[in-house]
Amino acid sequence: MDLTYYNKIIENLELVNKTQGENIKAAAALMADAIAEDRLINVYGGGGHTTLCMGEMFFRAGGLANINPIAENGLTVFNQALKYLELERTVNYGSAIMKYYKLKKGDLLIVFHNIGINPATIDAVMEAKAAGAKIVAISSSFWQNEMPEDHFIRHPNKTNLFDYADVCIDDFNPVGDAVVEIDGFDTPIAPISNIVDFYIAHMLEIECVKECQRRGIKAPCWSSANTPGGDEKNALYLEKYSPRIKML
Repeated sequence: MDLTYYNKIIENLELVNKTQGENIKAAAALMADAIAEDRLINVYGGGGHTTLCMGEMFFRAGGLANINPIAENGLTVFNQALKYLELERTVNYGSAIMKYYKLKKGDLLIVFHNIGINPATIDAVMEAKAAGAKIVAISSSFWQNEMPEDHFIRHPNKTNLFDYADVCIDDFNPVGDAVVEIDGFDTPIAPISNIVDFYIAHMLEIECVKECQRRGIKAPCWSSANTPGGDEKNALYLEKYSPRIKML
């Protein structure tokens, strides 16, 4: 069996571990601040498969119960593919989504978009920043630095996601995403962005809970609803967060 894909994933994860630990801890501290202040932790994906990171953090066994997905079906892979591709390139679409969720000064927004240059991402973080939110960005410096400034998928203002973030976490996703080349085949296959970003998402949760424990704060976490007693354990969090989280 060809283990190129496995080795590429491990290589990427090790790079994240070696270089992004302090950034992950800094982001986790902001997440712990939100829990201490009884705020929601807002999570946004800037289009396509990066929107799956919201689902990975939301209402998940062992996940934080105060995760608020800034969800817009038009940007997800559950919309028609050509439609979501067009929408993530549409100026002001991201700002309209963010306005609907009414972030306030001091709120926390975690943004996943490994490319980090498209209008649905840039407009969303600009709107959140204008509202006074703190921004944690998970993206790739390779995409942001290597894509031509005049490339048509860029926001017209030519900025990058990392330009707006209080904390930047580099997922080192290579331009093109797919990492395996097959002899005689002209298209790389096997993308790695979601595997790496899911890993970062769960590392954020782990470090957040550890930080909460250090501060003497109980982090709100879901139990699996499919285990004995799971629904009963979750009932208090559902009562608390259902009125505040639109997706519950």
